[in-house]
Amino acid sequence: MENGKVVYTAGDAAKTSSPEPGAQRQTLAYNPQLMLVRNQFEKNWKGARHSHPHHQIVYVVRGHIRFEAEGKSWDLCAGDSVAVDGGVEHQASAYEASEVLDLFTPYRADYA
Repeated sequence: MENGKVVYTAGDAAKTSSPEPGAQRQTLAYNPQLMLVRNQFEKNWKGARHSHPHHQIVYVVRGHIRFEAEGKSWDLCAGDSVAVDGGVEHQASAYEASEVLDLFTPYRADYA
């Protein structure tokens, strides 16, 4: 993480990883309080059910995903979003190739 109050991350220089088959994660700008992450999901990708202490907002840029939490599920398409508190177990899957932005607070050291 850079020192200073403003951190710029060029998209093509951002850290990219493949946390699960069918998913690409790109860590974008962040500071200790906030982190932006871009995800690319292949059609039929299904993420592991998990929880983390970070609050999270999920925004679908393109595609169609299913988001599940607290025994409920939502079908989310481009322009849809959902917020989930830290500690809540959740899971996502993709009906079609999708691009999704995640916003975390505080930032996730494991993604940095």
